[in-house]
Amino acid sequence: MTTQRERIDLQLADATPATESAARVEAGVAAKSAVAGSKTNLFDLDRASLERFFEETLGEKKFRAHQVMKWIHHRYVTDFADMTDLGKALRAKLEQHAEVRVPQVVFDKASTDGTHKWLLGMDPKNAIETVYIPDKGRGTLCVSSQVGCALNCQFCSTATQGFNRNLSTAEIIGQVWVAARHLGNVPHQQRRLTNVVMMGMGEPLANFDNVVRAMSIMRDDLGYGLANKRVTLSTAGMVPMIDRLALESDVSLAVSLHAPNDELRSELVPLNKKYPIEQLMDACVRYALRKRGTSVTFEYTLMKGVNDQPQHARQLLRLLRQFDNAVQMKDAAKVNLIPFNPFPGTRFERPDDVAIRAFQKLLNEAGMIAPVRRTRGDDIDAACGQLKGQVMDRTRRQAEFQKHLHAQGLGDEAA
Repeated sequence: MTTQRERIDLQLADATPATESAARVEAGVAAKSAVAGSKTNLFDLDRASLERFFEETLGEKKFRAHQVMKWIHHRYVTDFADMTDLGKALRAKLEQHAEVRVPQVVFDKASTDGTHKWLLGMDPKNAIETVYIPDKGRGTLCVSSQVGCALNCQFCSTATQGFNRNLSTAEIIGQVWVAARHLGNVPHQQRRLTNVVMMGMGEPLANFDNVVRAMSIMRDDLGYGLANKRVTLSTAGMVPMIDRLALESDVSLAVSLHAPNDELRSELVPLNKKYPIEQLMDACVRYALRKRGTSVTFEYTLMKGVNDQPQHARQLLRLLRQFDNAVQMKDAAKVNLIPFNPFPGTRFERPDDVAIRAFQKLLNEAGMIAPVRRTRGDDIDAACGQLKGQVMDRTRRQAEFQKHLHAQGLGDEAA
């Protein structure tokens, strides 16, 4: 019988080197935007692609791209006329060929606990939500990657709205820009924004190229200057894309596990039917082995009577011990326990505090790091799993959920 570590060694040996596909996509962004006289949104370009834009489209030196990045991401200036260390001729070229198009702030809400939520218009028919969560010594921004979500995780409010499309790099980094400007964040000086988590609306790995390019801007010193470990991508378990992420980016990985066995996880996270737990855990091991010294975080939403029983805790422990052994590193796996955040129409409930602490105690006593995530922003529906924007659904999921709400007598306002 092949052990997990033996499987991993074989898979790593067969792995192909990082492809140039992401670079080719980046190189084509400016060219596509320049067709038919349209302007390139500079939010779409990371440092490498912005340098190419300046050289190939504007006929300028690379360092001019660096100046513009600082104006946009450090000083939050979007009008080229205000970029005073650029010559008039260059500013005229930028006006002709480029723009900095910021997402429309439809509304923003502040929670009593300091959490802040923005509804941002992505186009005339769709909007997404972005959430800032302050804490002692850190400020975390939860960023969306899609309008809605193509996955259908049963306990997630976003899933009930269905799916419309992927967000562009500009629409992803625009969320960071809006929040950072609101907070008065100054990279490398006055850091109000210290962490970004790709845990908002959507499955980030289903929008791979745009998400990876946006994370590159987040981590760039000319962008938002975030350390690699302070940018986290959370996935429901798209196994091939986890492997690609390990080759093409250097960020922290979080996995939405939520169940310790295939039968239960397939019910809660339908993607598990395509990529069952064994395949998912093997991909996580490969990721950790390529990023030596880093851990993988497993998100586990606790739902009353569903996945919060002692047998579930014991199964989870076995699973994560196998992970640690395969990586050959103590505490390679960390668990975030997330009490379920209710929303109208859901069949799931939050466990009581006694059950939550009992589950955590079983993990802690076995030596597992398993903090319980404090619920933040639930008074403005900004807690984990509660995000809902305005989605022109291309599936039938939104209509079906509204029928479900009517059947329960909750009405459209609950949706």
